[in-house]
Amino acid sequence: MLKHRGFPGRLPGTDFQFIIRRPNPKGVTPLIRRERFSDRRPADRRADAGFMRALWEHFGDQPFERGNLDAGRLSWLFGREVIPAEDPFDPESYDALLVIDVAVARASFPELFG
Repeated sequence: MLKHRGFPGRLPGTDFQFIIRRPNPKGVTPLIRRERFSDRRPADRRADAGFMRALWEHFGDQPFERGNLDAGRLSWLFGREVIPAEDPFDPESYDALLVIDVAVARASFPELFG
């Protein structure tokens, strides 16, 4: 499992985690597309925006390996702002390649792209 050095561990001042410390001994948590409903808590929305900002600042529009990025936090963006960069895509692999869909990310988080 690739550890993304320099990537923030969590949203500052909160317990919203962005990375994991070690591989899950019970198996890799699969990436799924989680639906973001309009009634989500403001704190959850800030966590999504903070994670998207960290992804953009760390990787930009280049493909990146899933590595130690938190599957739960990544799943809130997966299938929309973050898409598979390879075919076939294995959602249960730490080596899976992902990429930011810049057009969708700009529409979803316009404040990040100013």
